[in-house]
Amino acid sequence: MFVDRAVVQVRGGVGGSGAEAFRRESGVPRGGPSGGDGGKGGDVVLEVDPQLTTLLDFRYQKHYHAPRGQHGEGGNRTGRSGEDLIVKVPAGTVILDSDTGVVLGELLEAGQRLVVARGGRGGRGNARFATATEQAPRRWEPGEEGEERMVELELKLIADVGLVGEPNAGKSTLLAAVTSARPKVADYPFTTIAPNLGVVGLQGYRSFVVADIPGIIEGAHQGKGLGHRFLRHIERTRTLAILVPVDAPDAQSEYDTLRAELAAYSPELARIPHCLVLTKRDLLPPEQAPLSVQTDSAWGVFAVSAVSAAGLDELLEALWSKVTEVRRGQEEAEAEEWWTP
Repeated sequence: MFVDRAVVQVRGGVGGSGAEAFRRESGVPRGGPSGGDGGKGGDVVLEVDPQLTTLLDFRYQKHYHAPRGQHGEGGNRTGRSGEDLIVKVPAGTVILDSDTGVVLGELLEAGQRLVVARGGRGGRGNARFATATEQAPRRWEPGEEGEERMVELELKLIADVGLVGEPNAGKSTLLAAVTSARPKVADYPFTTIAPNLGVVGLQGYRSFVVADIPGIIEGAHQGKGLGHRFLRHIERTRTLAILVPVDAPDAQSEYDTLRAELAAYSPELARIPHCLVLTKRDLLPPEQAPLSVQTDSAWGVFAVSAVSAAGLDELLEALWSKVTEVRRGQEEAEAEEWWTP
């Protein structure tokens, strides 16, 4: 089951209380206070696990509480700090405060961590309150409560190319033809009900990741159909491939509708460079030219057949070149931002 959104409660551990104690040693009269401090409570930490691809685990466990710190002891012994609670999440997880909607961070790379609930500070023992005028204090502090909040986890798949199209546009068939992924393929709408990822391998040890999301229909940005739930999964892609089948009743209208839905969902999504892919080319007679679709914003137009593999090599090489170009531009922009004072 593919789960890409979850809301959970996280709470840092309570800090241990300080101790009230006095030295009792032979030959040391009036030994003085010796109460140690309490230990710090554990933090709740989210960490990327590259083996995870869904937030399914959070559907069954909703509460994550870190261990508390131990109390201080006599002899100026500080209590042991509570261990951090490490919670594994898939790469591409965005973390938001559920109450305020503020983005706390996003985890993109394996091993990357984010503290979402800090543990409470340990209380001071009575040894900390000794002064020249108060040499035998009986004061101590309780440990502080840990942070507690509701956090929303939102998964956005990390892919280089996103496949966009109406139901039965041939997205899953294309994904299966160019990668080792095996999405469900059938001759009825909305065969794909969850995003699929696949890796395209090219000669020269080149590769890129392709994401296929459920079909988009008119009004998707308002909640119609299934595609609106998964449009966020292509927000991080470097380029989009908009698929329109050659047997579409009105290919131009279908292309315009898809572009309009992307823009209505997110202006940033509409600005991602895209190409137009005319699918099911095998349905046309060899001598017939593919449909003509007017577009002044696509960086390329391709006609392919996932069944006969016609045009696939040209499409994949073009996608690789575009992904490399965008990736290089992003790296240069990040480097420039890093060095800008």
